[in-house]
Amino acid sequence: MNIFKTMGLVVALGLSSSAMADKVATLSVQQALLSSQAAEAFRQKMTEEFKPQAAQLAELESQVKQMQGDLQSAQAAGASQADLQQKNLQFQKLVTEYQRQGQEMQLQQREREQAFLKKMRPRLDAVIRDMIEKGGYDVVINKQSTIYAKPELDITAKVVELLNKQ
Repeated sequence: MNIFKTMGLVVALGLSSSAMADKVATLSVQQALLSSQAAEAFRQKMTEEFKPQAAQLAELESQVKQMQGDLQSAQAAGASQADLQQKNLQFQKLVTEYQRQGQEMQLQQREREQAFLKKMRPRLDAVIRDMIEKGGYDVVINKQSTIYAKPELDITAKVVELLNKQ
């Protein structure tokens, strides 16, 4: 029985070596997109565009903390139940507004990011196809899916460079 296992292993090794590709590379598509000059310009534009909303959100956060402190102080000072309920209601309204504005800003940012990625993806795909053709690669593997690959197999920096030239 052991001879059959050995022969099977030899046949499997022979088949796998004949199926191996001659030129292999790894690529982090996400890193290539996020490292490009276009992505950096987009991040700066987003920061500037959302600056007023971020400032307003920071102000609301400050108010929430202040109101929370006031509520705790009122509780410690033995304020009346009606007073505590009033302060608690105000606090809850402020927290709700803070959460609503934060979620709204995150949603707007995600929508803008998705639009940017949708716009950039065809450019990135064209660069990758061109690189594969010119480089004569047989296989390009997603870098995040590999356990180990020699650093010289990573073509991400080259893709970023070509993407920046577009």
